[in-house]
Amino acid sequence: MSAEHARLTAALRELRAGTGLSLAALSQHTAYSKSSWERYLNGKSLPPRQAVQDLCRVANEPDGRLLALWEIAEPHWNGRAAVPSPAAEEPRPEPQEPPQSPETRRPHGRRGRLMVVLASVYTMIVGGAALVLFLLPDHKAPRDEPLSANEPSLAPQCHGAACEGRDPLRLICGIDPDTLTTYRTTTGAHVELRYSKKCGASWARTWGTRIGDRVEVKADGPTHGVHIKNKDDTETYMYTEMTAAHPGSTIRACYRPASASGEQECVEARVGEAATTTRPPSPQ
Repeated sequence: MSAEHARLTAALRELRAGTGLSLAALSQHTAYSKSSWERYLNGKSLPPRQAVQDLCRVANEPDGRLLALWEIAEPHWNGRAAVPSPAAEEPRPEPQEPPQSPETRRPHGRRGRLMVVLASVYTMIVGGAALVLFLLPDHKAPRDEPLSANEPSLAPQCHGAACEGRDPLRLICGIDPDTLTTYRTTTGAHVELRYSKKCGASWARTWGTRIGDRVEVKADGPTHGVHIKNKDDTETYMYTEMTAAHPGSTIRACYRPASASGEQECVEARVGEAATTTRPPSPQ
């Protein structure tokens, strides 16, 4: 699985977890079967673009970011992301060989007959092996089984200090994280503090923002933030970089509105405590 595909898969799994739907229930709300969703969410195959849109619809979330991830992953999955070599772009004519007479094309003597026999035997062996493989049952056929967060290809790519300042989705930390708190700002934007035990890191995600808004997150280390730059950013989830965290760490996120007259609003949560929602704003 490419890094682009892994990033898309992590985002899909996170979105599906937020719906609370089982695979069977998800299949009832979309045109795709339970086994298909199992493959998509475990990274075994790339979902169709429509499946990504359907999941966003079921989750009642904007589809802009997920579709952007799909657009990046799709060429890698189909092998179209490889850059053609100069030889492939400008094929050169192969040197012409003089035509051969029927006599020169046939192997001569005992050695030639031996080569023909060996070639025939090789063809029979390869053909027989291919037939056996064709007739064997497909043990890799998709099965209707529950999702596993322990897929080797979806293992987190960092932990603790190694995650500091890095993308939670690209480093596969966004699979089944804990939501520490969810906060709605006075402008209507949402800010969530998230924590991954497997990665030993926390980050903030935001949505419903406006161009120019900024969200920052901090634990024991540096402050990391995300800036809402354009309309596409306002229509999807946006994530800060990660900050190293552990049970007992206090995570703080601050929302800075684009408006000069708007006040900064901050929210805090402690790793290991029960999740909370909607805290009053704390101007800073």
